[in-house]
Amino acid sequence: MENEKDTNVKTDDKEELVSVDDATGIKISEDVVAVIAGVAASEVPGVCSMSGGLGLTEVFGKKNMAKGIKAEVNEKNTKIDVNIIVEYGVRIPDIAFEIQNRVKTAVESMTGLKVQEVNIHVQGVNVISKEKAPEEKDVDIID
Repeated sequence: MENEKDTNVKTDDKEELVSVDDATGIKISEDVVAVIAGVAASEVPGVCSMSGGLGLTEVFGKKNMAKGIKAEVNEKNTKIDVNIIVEYGVRIPDIAFEIQNRVKTAVESMTGLKVQEVNIHVQGVNVISKEKAPEEKDVDIID
C-alpha cells in the first residue's frame, strides 16, 4: 500500500517501530508480532520452551508469550528471530522447518505483513527425563 509507512511510537517509556497504514490507521507493533510468533512456535511438538531471560512480567506471575522472540517490523515486511530449547531426541531440522512454517502462516494471516525471514536459534536441549529414577532406599539386613 502506498500509504503505509514506518513510525516511531513511544509506549510505556520505550520507543518502538510500528507499521502504520495511513489509509486505515492500523498500527502493528513489534511486540504484537512477537507474541503471535511466540504462540505459534511454542505449539510445535518437540519445543521444550522459548529461550530468553526472566522478564518483569514473569516475576509477577504472568507468562510472557513474546519470550525468546525478536521481531523487526518495517513497512509491509517483518523479520523474526526465534530462540528455542528443544527436547532431547527430536530432529532439530524438522522442528525448525515446522516453526518457520507455523510462524510465517500465523503472522501473515493475522497481521497482513509479509514475513521475509524466520530465523531459528536453538539455544539448548532439554535432557531431563520425564520419568524419575526410583529413589534408593536404605535397607538394613538383619541376620
